[in-house]
Amino acid sequence: MKIIIDDKIPYIRGAFENVAEVVYLPGSKTTPEIVKDADAIVTRTRTICNEKLLLGSSVKFIATATIGYDHIDTAYCDSVGIKWTNAPGCNSKSVEQYIASTLMVLAERKNLQLKDLCIGIVGVGNVGSKVAKVCNLLGMKVLLNDPPRERAEGSEGFVGLKQVTEEADIITLHIPLNMKGEDATFHLGNEAFLSSLKLNPILINSCRGEVIETNAVKAALKTGQISSFVCDCWEHEPDIDLELLAATELATPHIAGYSKDGKAKGTMMSVHAISIFFGLGLNNWQPSDVELPANPIIEIDGSGLTEQQIISKAILHTYDIRNDDRDLRNNVEKFEQLRGDYPTRREFPAFTIKAKNIVEKTLEKLRQLGFK
Repeated sequence: MKIIIDDKIPYIRGAFENVAEVVYLPGSKTTPEIVKDADAIVTRTRTICNEKLLLGSSVKFIATATIGYDHIDTAYCDSVGIKWTNAPGCNSKSVEQYIASTLMVLAERKNLQLKDLCIGIVGVGNVGSKVAKVCNLLGMKVLLNDPPRERAEGSEGFVGLKQVTEEADIITLHIPLNMKGEDATFHLGNEAFLSSLKLNPILINSCRGEVIETNAVKAALKTGQISSFVCDCWEHEPDIDLELLAATELATPHIAGYSKDGKAKGTMMSVHAISIFFGLGLNNWQPSDVELPANPIIEIDGSGLTEQQIISKAILHTYDIRNDDRDLRNNVEKFEQLRGDYPTRREFPAFTIKAKNIVEKTLEKLRQLGFK
């Protein structure tokens, strides 16, 4: 059998070589001619898997090593018997870390006491649930908005989008891109939504670029309808709007989910899915070369520090969003390269805190975040 693999998927080299012919190439080079005689494709979001790519091919299975799968024409695949899978939740801890770092930088820049603020989380799946846990640990008032979950589970614990627009000081989006239907999210952040915001909140988008309407956000920033915008996902990537980039508080090149832990898990889930489908005997395969963090020990003396400052020191040691913000602003033309050559970032459980003069209540919160 033959497997086509995006050459930017980490840790996968060597997984299939003993059981298949393997071709590694950039996602942009995955063409109809290349996949014509392939049995499977392992891909990322940059390869559009639709009729144009797949018609007349022998492809039977597509695995994307990502949470999102809007780059796969699932209706077409289903209609021609091509099975597909994504990697739900693989990078949820990574996005949790990204949002935690964002909140700490915002608190530092704007002199915010997070425990006094209300955050609205729009989309409470694998990612949003973890973000909610962090915000609860920080003492924030947390509003959860997720209509599909609310319909399935009942209204307890959920609020409508209207309440979020009226009460939230910060709104963070963690929704899939749905183009139509009852739960359409395309351009959710449009002029009508932004004009309904009551408290001039900070808006964060780290899910899909198309859930916000670029011109509407630019206008809302100019009028103060939103006080700040943090953006990881952009419309028309990699050709992002430079005016919006200049106006954002923090800007990153679609890397919120790019921890090594999240990437390794997404790769593992893809390998397992293909193994199970074709009976390749790789159902227990695991990546073996995930890099260690450069400085895995975090020494914190809590003397004279607030709990928020202590937690901030721990979080920003593992990941400081300002570094990615600086890299994008200095190299916006290298958007794809910044993603493809992203440096090692490990999640909280890869770090150990050496604590001094920190009360047990705060230590327990650090443990709940995942720190050793």
